Amino acid sequence: MFITLEGPEGSGKSSQLPALAEFLRSRGYTVLTTREPGGTPIGDQVRQVLTRMENQGMSPRAETLLFCAARAQLVDQVIRPALARGEVVISDRYADSTLAYQGYGHGNDLAVLRQMLHFATGGLWPELTLLLDVDSAAGLERRRSSGGEWNRLDDYALSFHQRVRQGYLDLARSQPERWVVVDASQPMDAVQQALRQVILRRLEPALS
Repeated sequence: MFITLEGPEGSGKSSQLPALAEFLRSRGYTVLTTREPGGTPIGDQVRQVLTRMENQGMSPRAETLLFCAARAQLVDQVIRPALARGEVVISDRYADSTLAYQGYGHGNDLAVLRQMLHFATGGLWPELTLLLDVDSAAGLERRRSSGGEWNRLDDYALSFHQRVRQGYLDLARSQPERWVVVDASQPMDAVQQALRQVILRRLEPALS
């Protein structure tokens, strides 16, 4: 099964993923985790270009193309081979991030983006997407206080991040069979438990 974690900045995806993967491994599943942008040597180089503060002059179209390039490499090199081996793949972000950030956030045409994403992914979409939802201002404050690196994407205006969050919620409403929204403003343990419950409800019947 291919599972993705999505959410606005500060939603806690990256913090939740290691414990989630270890929980599934403890139940006997072979789990591969990855992230976007990155997850491959080529993708990690693209990630550096996308996140550096000195690249604030990057155009939204260039940003979109770079994300798609890193994603295409990740799908071909990592995700498809793992799925072919029968593994559970969990990715910290995937194609929906482009619809939310470069589509709703920047205002690029969603229909054009979907065509680009179909090419970049070879038509591969997750079977389950978990949206860790948090208020945009609260999420950004989490990012600032976490001690992690503040990058070019974090530095967009609050209004941009609010559009991203609304985009995620719209996407979740449009495909309720794939998306599950989890309140990420809860304590971390409560969010982890919610993620585990949702995944097991989907994963265990699928493999039984």
